[in-house]
Formats: sequence, structure tokens, C-alpha cells
Amino acid sequence: MKMKLVESLSDQNLDLDEFFGPKLSIVELHKENRWDVIDELLDSLEVRQKIQTEHKDAIRTCLRKREISMSTGIGFGVGLPHASTEFVSDLVTVVGRSRNGIEFDSLDGKPVNLVMLFLVPQGQFQKHLNTLASLAKLLQDEDFRAGLERRFE
Repeated sequence: MKMKLVESLSDQNLDLDEFFGPKLSIVELHKENRWDVIDELLDSLEVRQKIQTEHKDAIRTCLRKREISMSTGIGFGVGLPHASTEFVSDLVTVVGRSRNGIEFDSLDGKPVNLVMLFLVPQGQFQKHLNTLASLAKLLQDEDFRAGLERRFE
């Protein structure tokens, strides 16, 4: 199933296959708090050579700084940790799923089951903002979330 992610701040469409990759693999998350989950997802990116080992700590610091300023647990069982960093040259994404739920300090106070971490190259603020705003808006739609969950099964 192809789904379009509509950029809320522009008229461009972003294909979810383009955003997540056509052969998306889901990381089964085993940790129970957001900091450990972010580390699990970074480990996955490192193994898949989407980030370099020597940059992982700096990327983690960027993600933690963003997460401390305001939780990216947007509600609906979804977390969107994200950062802009000089250590990627293109959009990098990874999706994790937790069967038990993760304490993410979510806006609705509920555990998170789906975590979509993304990194945007530094200097691409508009792309970062558009991606985040679009995902957050679409994830509020129950039909979209159901379709996304089917895609990740």
C-alpha cells in the first residue's frame, strides 16, 4: 500500500516509501524508557551503516538535547525523536516497535508503541520542520495510524 505524506507547510508530497525506504525493517524494541530506546535505534542505524560509529555519541547528544527541551511523544502511542545534525548527508529514518510500551513522557501520558526516529542534515531546517509537522498532523488521524500500523506488521 502506497501512502502519501503531505507536507503541511508546502505543496510537495513525500512518499512514505521514500521516507522510510521501500524495504522497511522494523526494530523490535526491548527497552522500556525513551533514552534506552533511542540508543537501540541508534545501534540499528550504526549496524545498517546509516550513521558512522564515531558520530553516534554526537548524534545521541543532539537527540537528547531535543528530547529534554520537550518530549517527542506526541500521543496516540507514537514517539518522533528527531534532530538536525552535520553527521548525515540525507534524511535518515528508523522505526521501532514495542509490544509492551515505552515510558516516553508523552503529551497524553500514555506509553509509546511506535517510535519513528529521524535525522535531517544540518542546514535543512525547512525540510526538518515540514517532515515533523506533517507526521505529527497525519498521526492524529485514526485512519492514517491504522494504515501505518498495517504497513509495520
